[in-house]
Amino acid sequence: MNAINIIVPYKYLGMWVFDDPRVGLVQEPFVAGADTMIDRVVADIPEAEKGFLMLFSATPFPGHQVTLEWRRGDGGGNWYYAPQLDMEGWLCPALFKYFAEAPREIYVQAKAKDA
Repeated sequence: MNAINIIVPYKYLGMWVFDDPRVGLVQEPFVAGADTMIDRVVADIPEAEKGFLMLFSATPFPGHQVTLEWRRGDGGGNWYYAPQLDMEGWLCPALFKYFAEAPREIYVQAKAKDA
């Protein structure tokens, strides 16, 4: 497992999705509040809907912008709270393609692809 993972979310049919052929995911959607969190985090990234870099890790790294704090499991996925956004969002079981178990915290950075 990588210490820092990277995906490139983009909008498809009005929803935030991502592809990661390395773990077998195609157009995997963000739903149940995670999509709204993304809207807030990328508000200042030009053309984010065409794709932006999202780095994430279970350990803090320089430049992370948002910390997701584990709240509870539900429906095979997990609910996380982002204090910086004062929002909660659900991460689906695809989380386990990146982590053996749901991390207590996930550190996230979003930036333009050309940054």
